[in-house]
Amino acid sequence: MFHTAAGIAPTSTVRMARRLPPLLALRAFDIFARQGTVRAAADELAVSHTVVSRHIQNLEQSVGVKLVAKSGRGLSLTREGIRFAAQLRRAFDLIADASNELRNGGMEAVHICCLAGLASRRLLARLPELEEALAGREVILQPTSTRPDFSREEADAEIMYLEDGSVAEGLRSEMFARPRILAIASPEFKARYPDVRSPADLVGLPLIHEQSTGMWEAWLEEAGVADQPRLRGPRLWQAHLTIEAARLGRGVALVSDLLVADPLANGELVEMVDSNVTIGGYYFIAPAQKWNTPVISAIRQWLRAIFPPEATHNV
Repeated sequence: MFHTAAGIAPTSTVRMARRLPPLLALRAFDIFARQGTVRAAADELAVSHTVVSRHIQNLEQSVGVKLVAKSGRGLSLTREGIRFAAQLRRAFDLIADASNELRNGGMEAVHICCLAGLASRRLLARLPELEEALAGREVILQPTSTRPDFSREEADAEIMYLEDGSVAEGLRSEMFARPRILAIASPEFKARYPDVRSPADLVGLPLIHEQSTGMWEAWLEEAGVADQPRLRGPRLWQAHLTIEAARLGRGVALVSDLLVADPLANGELVEMVDSNVTIGGYYFIAPAQKWNTPVISAIRQWLRAIFPPEATHNV
């Protein structure tokens, strides 16, 4: 057999160098295939839907095959797209597994996804207790509004605000706090509207929304306001942003009482009206098969220690 001076076979017998499509395009297509819509993929990637569409077009040009086709007002996977998406998912899973093995020098970390506001205002100060309970394991507390994919081991557990506690098959949830949802504003803002005394009076004011108008609609209904106009106002996507906007006098925000105890106590924020509305609660979520493992049990016990027992409810 012929060898070159360097001991390497001729190029005709060497596997050609990998020619990969753009990795950003692969990632966008993988998320689109999993989420089912361009808009949902854009939300997960925190980009515009135009960017996701462009990534998918670039991927199609790179592989020379149509992966999506128009379906109604959206897009759906072609037969080739379905096959490619399944292979791509396995490839990303391999990368994720390899990365997990390398993290922390091989020592397994505990990865918890959590709402940013709850993480910063209630959990961070008590994190050393969890680290001690986990016997030295590193804790990754990831503030996020994006739900992790447990089938891809994107997280070990999740702390999320849900209206009814429903979770996907294979997961289990436990409510650990049912907060009051308060309509809050700055003292200066409230002073500009002295005639506002009931929830119905709030409808005509500048309202601040988190992700959609849905929470305000549900809150007003629970407060007895049946006849609601179309609600408007900025959508800020994160609770800590709505709190800050309210503090700056931009309008009235709906916030869990667990997140605003301090600014209410020191007078930075005030309740616009008296109310006693609860909508859902904070849930701990983890794979059902791991529910009673030492790690998951330790996290659940940690949450019970932070929040009053009377706020806990099993689902």
